[in-house]
Amino acid sequence: MAVAGFTTRPEISGHFGVVTSTHWIASAVGMSMLERGGNAFDAAVAAGLVLQVVEPHLNGPGGEMPAILWSAARGRVEVICGQGGAPAGASITRYTDQGLAAIPGDGLLATVVPGAWDGWMLMLRDYGRLPLREVLEPAIHYAEAGHPCLPRVADTIAGLAGFFRTAWPTSYETWLPAGQPPAPRGPLRNPVLAETWRRILAEAEARRGRDAQIEAARDAFYRGFVAETIGDWLARTELPDSEGRMHRGVLGADDMAAYAARIEAPVTADHGDWRLAKCGPWSQGPVLLQSLSLLRGTGLADLDPCGAEFVHRVTEAMKLAYADREVYYADPDVVPVPMEALLSESYAAGRRALIGPQADKALRAGIVPGYEAQVTRMLEALSRLSRTDGAVYEPTMAHLARRRGDTVHLDVIDSEGNMVAATPSGGWLQSSPTIPGLGFCLNSRAQMFWLEEGLPGSLAPGKRPRTTLSPTLALHGDRPAMVFGTPGGDQQDQWQLMFFLYIAEFGMGLQQALDAPLFHSTHFPASFYPRTRSPGQIVVEESYGEAVIADLRGRGHAVRTSPPMTIGRLTAAARDADGLLRAGATPRFMQAYAAGR
Repeated sequence: MAVAGFTTRPEISGHFGVVTSTHWIASAVGMSMLERGGNAFDAAVAAGLVLQVVEPHLNGPGGEMPAILWSAARGRVEVICGQGGAPAGASITRYTDQGLAAIPGDGLLATVVPGAWDGWMLMLRDYGRLPLREVLEPAIHYAEAGHPCLPRVADTIAGLAGFFRTAWPTSYETWLPAGQPPAPRGPLRNPVLAETWRRILAEAEARRGRDAQIEAARDAFYRGFVAETIGDWLARTELPDSEGRMHRGVLGADDMAAYAARIEAPVTADHGDWRLAKCGPWSQGPVLLQSLSLLRGTGLADLDPCGAEFVHRVTEAMKLAYADREVYYADPDVVPVPMEALLSESYAAGRRALIGPQADKALRAGIVPGYEAQVTRMLEALSRLSRTDGAVYEPTMAHLARRRGDTVHLDVIDSEGNMVAATPSGGWLQSSPTIPGLGFCLNSRAQMFWLEEGLPGSLAPGKRPRTTLSPTLALHGDRPAMVFGTPGGDQQDQWQLMFFLYIAEFGMGLQQALDAPLFHSTHFPASFYPRTRSPGQIVVEESYGEAVIADLRGRGHAVRTSPPMTIGRLTAAARDADGLLRAGATPRFMQAYAAGR
């Protein structure tokens, strides 16, 4: 339990700039960009590319990247959507004709168009000021010269050595080049990826001017040699997924060529003096806003933030919000999403009345007028398509499921007041075979689609999957005040909700809130294959204490405990009204770090 006046780490503060991320090397690289005269966006791009190297089990160049930002020059909150859609050939029948009832969680069939590279390049071009070479060279260095291999990366590679050798030989060549997995803290290199980036940089610098070079880098990836290599290899390759089923990929070079990341408006909601901004319903981001709406006016500040009533009340609100996620959220370009109604006070008031003294075991979605048939259809589908065997995948506990991936996160604020939060993911080394000649693999985000017609999340060509990736930007009054986020799949907005409440309702500092106990619900269907759920279950850190845990069980919660400091990987940065910058990082897993001055 967090103790007033004591934190596991100091809260970083200063006026020049702060960078925090899920890996200390990325935080240091981001800070170096600020030292060189770059702004928050330059720092975020450089740190984000380094995260692809130092956390290859959690993200990569073939993944996706949502970001939410405040540009001091533009004076508004904006979202960068670096989330690709399904390939043109990704029809439901193409999958079901192969005998599949669900899209596999790994392998070649699970891929949508990779969006991370274009998202980062869009951020660099439109918001940054440093040249491409300056922000890309650190990632090239760590891929080529090596970096200390995280024990969890070494463990993942060692656990997959046999599978890579027999099923995905290109991954074996990349991650076990001498036939041995990397040693924990030993050097880990990816020279083929370094060469891919060097070639992109060379083609970019054949043009004159910063913007033209960034555009050339986008072209090299999506319309040049990278896309051609991916398309050619997928067209002639058939490989098994982790369950031994042989598949060919669906993604082609034409899908890559048609893609472009884009800038969107955020979805926002108020909580007291705060306004929170999230990505749209192609992410799960609005579920945090719905949870806050349900908790509005319930007297949270009068509760013990580490007590059973707080945990119960927040859990029950999240269950209701996540049930709505399941029946309403989808790519709003393709499916109408009644976001205004879902965030209205009249809707929240009706839902709020459902929060009772005992744990609810039902998946209880709300009814927005005009959507009655959709709600019924989706709930019926979930009863058939999701599993309640209790084998819930918790991405942060990735060491328990070596073939699963997770996510990374970073937050940056500079002296000009620019701020950005980004949650890159996908392209995990364990979820898709490495593409020969490129040194990276593709994402597995298509697993979030359903292979049944007529649902909000049904697979369709060009459609974005409803992802779990969910960075947050908070304004205090009209002032941009804080950026934060975490890896963790379906748990991202649960842990972020608690972090925000610790600050907004209980007045904790950043690091104190990051150190405080965490919990999450696994009541609703997971977004990842095989889409399991555990009705009524919550996972809580043992630091809540035996009395609180017993109280929760007495309220009907199926409680699973986790050792202290093992849930969540939150980072956060803030800018106070007087211009003071602050940042913090969770001590959990001894990996995330904040830097600043």
